[in-house]
This record gives sequence, C-alpha cells and structure tokens, in this order.
Amino acid sequence: MTSTLITGGTVLNTGPADVLVTDGVIVAVGTQLAVPENTEVIDAAGCLVMPGFVDTHRHTWQTAFRGVGADWTFADYAAGIHGILKPHYRPEDVYVGNLLGRLEALHSGVTTMLDWFHAAQTPEHADAALAGLRDAPGRSIFCYGAGYRTDDPIEAEVRRVHAAMPGDDLLSLALGLRGPDETTMDNVALDLKLADELGLRTSVHVDGLTGSRPVAALRERGLLRASTTFVHANGIGDDELRMLADAGASVSISPDVELKMGFGQPMTGRVLAAGLRPTLSVDDTPAVGGDMFSTMRTAFAVQRGIDGGLTAQELLQFTTIDGAEACGLGDRVGTIAPGKDADLVLLRADDLTVAPFSNPAGTVVTSGHPGLVDTVLVAGRIVKRDGHLVGLDLPALKDRLLESRDRIAAAAGVPLDGTWRPGTTT
Repeated sequence: MTSTLITGGTVLNTGPADVLVTDGVIVAVGTQLAVPENTEVIDAAGCLVMPGFVDTHRHTWQTAFRGVGADWTFADYAAGIHGILKPHYRPEDVYVGNLLGRLEALHSGVTTMLDWFHAAQTPEHADAALAGLRDAPGRSIFCYGAGYRTDDPIEAEVRRVHAAMPGDDLLSLALGLRGPDETTMDNVALDLKLADELGLRTSVHVDGLTGSRPVAALRERGLLRASTTFVHANGIGDDELRMLADAGASVSISPDVELKMGFGQPMTGRVLAAGLRPTLSVDDTPAVGGDMFSTMRTAFAVQRGIDGGLTAQELLQFTTIDGAEACGLGDRVGTIAPGKDADLVLLRADDLTVAPFSNPAGTVVTSGHPGLVDTVLVAGRIVKRDGHLVGLDLPALKDRLLESRDRIAAAAGVPLDGTWRPGTTT
C-alpha cells in the first residue's frame, strides 16, 4: 500500500483541507486526517488543489505544426493539414506528435484527454499513435477515426486495434464515427453497431452550417446514443439540441477554433438552454493554444458577451466533471471526493499573476495559465512536480519533434515562416 498526503493547500469548492490518497484513490478530504506510516507528503502551501482538466477532443498527431494555421480558415486547414501535410506523415511522425502533444496537455494540467485520431493511413500509423499515448503518463482515450471521410470498410481494422489494446486502466479506446455529412447513413449505422458490440463510446463531428440536419437524420434512423459526443455542432437547430439532450448525449465545444475558422459562435449557451452540459476541447494546435485555460477564457468571454448568464463555476465544471461524464469516467474523475481516482492538479495561487487569490473558480477561469501548474497527479502518480514533468528527456523529445516537422515540411514543399496559405503552395 502506498499513500500520499497533499497538505496545506486550498481544495476547490471545499476550502483549506488535506487530501489523502492511497493506492491511487482519494480516501479522505479534510483536516486532522489519520495518516498511515511512510506516507509521502506533498506540501501544497500556496496552492489551489483541483481536479485535473478533461479535454474531450484533440487531434494530437498535428503537434509538430503548432502555430502554422494561426491565420487559416477551416478550408485552409483541411487543405493544408489533411491534403498537403498528412500524406507525408510516417508512423514515427505520428508517434512523436502524439507523445509530445499529450505531454504538453499534461504539463498544463489536462489529466484526461480524448485523442481524436484521423491520420490512420496505414495500420502502422494507428499503432504509432496509440504508442505515443501509452508512453505519456496521462489518462488518455484513443478515439480511432479509422474511416474518417471515406466509405471504406473499417470493421476489421477497428477490431484489430481493439484486440491490441494493452488493458491499461489509463488508456482506453473509443470510435471516431464517420458523420452523416461524411459518409452514408448505412455506414454510420454499421459504425455504431460495431461500437455497441465492442462496448466503445463514440465521438462524431457534426454541423448544420449548410442547412443539413444531421442530428434529426440520426434520430430518424434510431442512431442517437447517450455514449456519443457530438463535436462542434455549430448551426444545428435548437430542436436537434433537445434531441441530443433526450438521448443523454454530450457536446464538445472548441471555442477558439470555431471562432477563428468560421464555424460560427460557440454553442455554449444554446447547449445549456437545451438541457445539456457542454464540455470543452482544444481541437488542434496548428491553429490555437494547447491549454484549457485559454479555451475556458474564450468560451467564458464569448458567452458572457452574448447573454451575461454564464458563471465561472459553471465553466470550470465543463472542463472537469462534465468532461469526465462525457468520456464515461464521471464515477472515477472530475471531482475531489473519496472513492475517486486521484487525478489532481496543484496550481500556484501565490503567483504574481493571480495573487491575491480571492475567488478560486473566477481566478482560474479568467486569469489561469499553464505557468501556474506546479504539480500533477494521475491515478495518484506524481507526473509533474515543482513545475517540471518527471522522468522524461524532454530536450531529446523536442529535437525529434523538430526533425519530424522539418522533414514533413520539406517533403511537402511548404515554408515555415508564416507566409504559407494552403493553395498557394502544393
């Protein structure tokens, strides 16, 4: 039995309290706790102790091209990343992108992340993506978009990956569905049938921006599930949102990408009005930052600007317990309570950028940033301490990522000086 005591900090929504963790599970939260002998003590003085963030949708394989799409529209992104760069990705490029992208998320306090993988050009590419997640010490969901934007059969490959899953409690599999705007409804039905058989949660990109009614079409075929997360959903009707609420489904909002790339206003307020609990996600780092602090801040500012009705406490819940529920992990992570896995983040509340720390939820949402993340635990394991990820040769890994980026860019014939817009170079 191994025990850890986090002491001297302020626990979110509780106040000054200690947290006792045994064998990766929170066993007590309070003061004057009975502590077993040989317990490791983490001094949390000057820190806010909070649940780790949950990112419900990120295309992690694209990490090497951080920032290249800052000025792009969605059409630019689709042409540049998928049409021009992706064909030059080797399995080893996918591996280092997924590994460094997952470490980046962990570094900024994202303890649970759904990796929406849609670069499965060969089985080896999928295996490399999975290996990258496995080699990062976070809680990850490999959402395998095996047939993204194709009508090709995917069953055999999904079954192969499912059989190869390591059985690690921190790494699970989900299925990235081909949406009704990307393939036939018969294929969507086949994908969901396979997911149901294998016990997999699902995620799907949808929008109603062209006048389509994808959610209504899915409901008509009996294809709405509580286990499906609908990504973006910009432009779908209020009645379709109520259909999702009736089905018990969830929605993943990527506010920075949606605003910048022309998807329209993030759906936060409309999702809440329909009786759903939104979750938040980064989406892709070629276009936006990879931390949940900036994602929360955008979602909060936009919705407050629209109707003034959203609170910081609600926003923080979107990125913790609501995200955990959407990933099927609400009984394990997302709050700090006895019986939950110890996925925890310690934020420096005495940092000059946030002190004095008067309103924890409000300060995290409006002023939080990755530099505050002092310590991170995943299932009780300390993966970041004193501001540094532990047990990793980060300089060597960053060199590998840089080499990967430069090789792919050279093979694709694109510059990396900020001048490239897809369509001007092929």
